[in-house]
Amino acid sequence: MQEILDRVDWEKSDLLPVIVQDVNTNEVLMMAYMNREALQRSLETKTAHYYSRSKQRLWKKGESSGHLQHIKSFFIDCDNDTLLIKVEQEGVACHTGRRSCFFTELESGTPVSEVEVDTAAMYGVIDTLYHTILERKSADPETSWTAKLLSKGENTILKKVVEEAGEFAFAVKDDDEDEIVYEAADLTYHVLVALGYKNISPDRIKQELARRFGMSGIAEKNARES
Repeated sequence: MQEILDRVDWEKSDLLPVIVQDVNTNEVLMMAYMNREALQRSLETKTAHYYSRSKQRLWKKGESSGHLQHIKSFFIDCDNDTLLIKVEQEGVACHTGRRSCFFTELESGTPVSEVEVDTAAMYGVIDTLYHTILERKSADPETSWTAKLLSKGENTILKKVVEEAGEFAFAVKDDDEDEIVYEAADLTYHVLVALGYKNISPDRIKQELARRFGMSGIAEKNARES
């Protein structure tokens, strides 16, 4: 195993670009990255594992959606710094619910394939909303409120976060349950816009919350202050 892993030129980068093709059609499904551990797990299990730069962790493709990639073969390029894998894809490859991540024409910006799967059911509403926000970065600000908000930059985005936090606090103070839920949804959306603006996946927030389990709030606060 170590001999195989050492064939990669890790000196250029700790992350190896990986092109993913359908084994039957040769359709390019996606492009991702593997670090050494992800490649080792992929080789051992013949199931695709990647390193997510946005989540900053190892992830098994399909861990949330069940849309696994069963690897049939591995190829490395002539410079030993890019990998091509051919897979049998369960379900779809793209988080948008499309078969392939390559579905938008660059010049026209027009999608050329349809959504096949309900992504909210696959990934949950928070992750789906976050990825929708990322897609709106390239949308027309005249037709998308999210695109307009992102185009106005950090100050406007943060102003909205503060504004929505205040409205949520007042709703709680007024003890209006429906308004609390409504304002919490508004606040969540604007926090996700701010995270998207900085390309910080909500998965990292989940990781941080998970890290705090088993640690008292006072101990965690003291650890941050020190």
